[in-house]
Formats: sequence, structure tokens, C-alpha cells
Amino acid sequence: MAEGPIIPEFERGSDCVRENRLFCADWARDHWDDMFAPALVEHVQLTLIAVGIGFAISFLCALAAYRLRALEPPIAAASAFFYTIPSLALFQLLVPITGLSLLTVEIALVSYTLLILFRNTLAGLRAAPPEVREAARGMGLTPWQSLVRVELPLALPAIVAGLRVATVSTIAIATVAAFLIPEGLGAPIFSGLREYFKTKILVAGGLAVALALLADALLLLLGRAVTPWSRSRRFA
Repeated sequence: MAEGPIIPEFERGSDCVRENRLFCADWARDHWDDMFAPALVEHVQLTLIAVGIGFAISFLCALAAYRLRALEPPIAAASAFFYTIPSLALFQLLVPITGLSLLTVEIALVSYTLLILFRNTLAGLRAAPPEVREAARGMGLTPWQSLVRVELPLALPAIVAGLRVATVSTIAIATVAAFLIPEGLGAPIFSGLREYFKTKILVAGGLAVALALLADALLLLLGRAVTPWSRSRRFA
């Protein structure tokens, strides 16, 4: 005879828990502090570390490719190679080298941000019209001053757009990290799937979706704040 679902607190839980209804608010509330809140914080940390490191690497690579076009094909090919590897496969390839560790998870997450951030940053830097760069040189600006004062500000919309995509995709992929380490919102999602406990799956999955939406909205607002001229031009 097939075994039924393993329901947490089966004998002492509420009717909602014992019957495994779609959402048990009392159980979710009781386990917010010891399960969902810590998992949410861990998920945010996993995402911030990966996107931060990925942006730093991609930004430096984009600057190098911007100054020396010959560097673009190998950098783009390397970042595209990592991006095409399925997340579970990449985790498994890294485990023999770095073990079941946070380092393994972050290496994989960083790898998935590189292609998006590199391409968007490079495209943004190249979006500055030639006449604008000529005007900057005519004003006596050095190449470095032109980059900081003219080209980077004009590249900000593309850079922020890349950050939005990279952040949302990292939040999604970070849930898979629970296959390796019990951190992030993937941990309650996978344990809920093993137990077939609907509330745990729904709350953890809902938090992951809400986190992605919130991060995207915040980055959208950040993009508007740092590029007020583009908003003014749109409504002119």
C-alpha cells in the first residue's frame, strides 16, 4: 500500500494541518520566526553576494572589452558557456571541487549573472553617441574623465536593466541551492515537497515570488532615480 503524505505535527496540529489544506495560516504564523524569516534572510544574502560579485566582475570585463574590442568575443563566449549549463548540472560539476558548501552555491550563482551583466554594461557604454564623445574630448576631458562623466551616466539605464534581470534570475536559481546546502527559501520548498505539506510549499514559494517582485520594483525605482534625464525626455 502506498504511503500517504508526511504531515508535520499530524497528531497535535490544527484541523487545517491534519487535513493538509491548501493554506494553514496558524501553522505559517507559528513557524515564521523559526523557519520562514531565517530562510528569507538567507535567500537575500545569497542573492546579494552573487549579484554583487557578478556585477564587479562583469563591469571590469565590460570596461576592458570597451577599450579593447578584441577581448569581447572570448569574454562573451566564456560567460555564455556558463549561462547555458543547467543549474543542477553546474552544481554537480562544482561539488567534487568545492564540496557541499556555500562557496559552491555562490560560484554557480555568480556564473549565471555574468552574461547578462557583461552584455548590458558593454551595450550601455557603447550607446553614447560619437558626437557626445567628440564633444567631451573637445572640452579637454581625458578618456578616464569622459568615461566617468559622460559615458557611464549614459550607460546607467542599460546597466540597471541588466541588474534587474540578473537579480530576479538569481533569486529564482538560488532556490535550487537547497539541493546542496539547507539555506534560502529552497530549503522549506523542498522539505515541503518531500512531506507534501501544501502550506510550507505555498508560503516559501510565495515568499520567493514576492522577493523577486520587490527586488525588481526597487531596482526599477533606483534606475529612475539615477537617470532623471531619461524620464524627463520620455515625457517631454
